[in-house]
Amino acid sequence: MESEYTAIQICCDYILNKCGERPELAVVLGSGLGGLADRMDGVQIAYQNIPGMPVSTVSGHAGRFVFGTLGGKKTVAMQGRVHFYEGYSMAEVVRPIRVMRALGADKLILTNAAGAVNECFSPGDLVMISDHILSFVPSPLIGENVSQLGARFPDMSAVYSPRMRNIAENCAADLKISLKSGVYIQTTGPNYETPAEINMMKQMGADMVGMSTACEAAAAKHAGMEICAVSVISNMAAGISKTALSHSEVQMITNKASKPFQALICKLAEMI
Repeated sequence: MESEYTAIQICCDYILNKCGERPELAVVLGSGLGGLADRMDGVQIAYQNIPGMPVSTVSGHAGRFVFGTLGGKKTVAMQGRVHFYEGYSMAEVVRPIRVMRALGADKLILTNAAGAVNECFSPGDLVMISDHILSFVPSPLIGENVSQLGARFPDMSAVYSPRMRNIAENCAADLKISLKSGVYIQTTGPNYETPAEINMMKQMGADMVGMSTACEAAAAKHAGMEICAVSVISNMAAGISKTALSHSEVQMITNKASKPFQALICKLAEMI
């Protein structure tokens, strides 16, 4: 972990040399949702140019930091994330989160495309994450703890800020956008889940499933960030959906939901 802390500092030094302003807000944009960063009109830094930064390899993830303003706040947005299934260690997966925290961001908005386990949800719905289940992937906090990153045994009883969730609900109401709420469960991917796995997740209390986000939230909470997360329901999960699941379907649905999604995140950024 000492070497991980060094890697974070090297990333920060490179970024600050390219973009001197320190952000107050960090945003992670998931599959098909990266268009929001185009509104920021700021400095763009590709992950591949940053020493030690893992590179996104998934279609629909541009793979860069965008620095600018969102809702009147100095913001750094991840236009695409990295995933555990891409072959990175969990420490590498959450390194961008820790880098954004080290740059100065103390508030974090996470977004993703998720499959609906809860049959009350439909493709295109926006769902705020109320809690998560991280038991199916390694914790990003495994290994020797470094005090500069956070406490050895961080409390996870309220990962997603009640204050930010309340603001998000008010923003959605003002914008006349339907915003549901649910529990998110993270799996390793890259394969989609089997119907039997989805049935198990349903019994565990999960409302939606995806391959990211929860590990990032755990690392951010460890680092003392205030967190809010919103999923776009891109498909009904296996055994619920009557058609085969595909990444192209995920991108198609998230593109259709982009207008209310962008409006909500911009308003949330302004109000927090």
